Amino acid sequence: MSGLTLDAGGLMALDRDDRRVLALLARAAERGMRVTIPATALAQAVRSPVRQARLARLVRQPSTDLKPLDGPDATATGLLLAASRTSDIVDAHVVICARRAGQVVVTSDPDDLLRIDGELTIVTV
Repeated sequence: MSGLTLDAGGLMALDRDDRRVLALLARAAERGMRVTIPATALAQAVRSPVRQARLARLVRQPSTDLKPLDGPDATATGLLLAASRTSDIVDAHVVICARRAGQVVVTSDPDDLLRIDGELTIVTV
C-alpha cells in the first residue's frame, strides 16, 4: 500500500468512527504514507463541519493532500467518464486522484468505482 485515497463513503465512515478506516489511517501514518482527499468527495461528505471533527482533523494533517478539480483534472475526469460510459464526476475524480498517486481507494461503494476502473485496488468499509 503506497497510501490511501478516500472517497465520500470512506470520509463518512471516518466521521462515523469506523474502526477499519481508523486502523487504515493509523497504519498509513505509521508508515509515513500520504492520504489523498479529492475535493469533490469532500464536498459530498461535509454536512456539518462543526460536528465533523475527525474529518476536519484529517483534512488539516500535513500528510493529507486535498486535490481540487482543476482544469486538467476536469478534462481527465470527463475523458474517463466518456471512456467508462458512466456519469458520476466524483467517482471519476476519485479514480483520477488514486491512479495518479498509486494509492488504494477506501470506499463504501466499490461497484461504481470498479465500473470506471476494474484494475483499481479497493478497500471496502
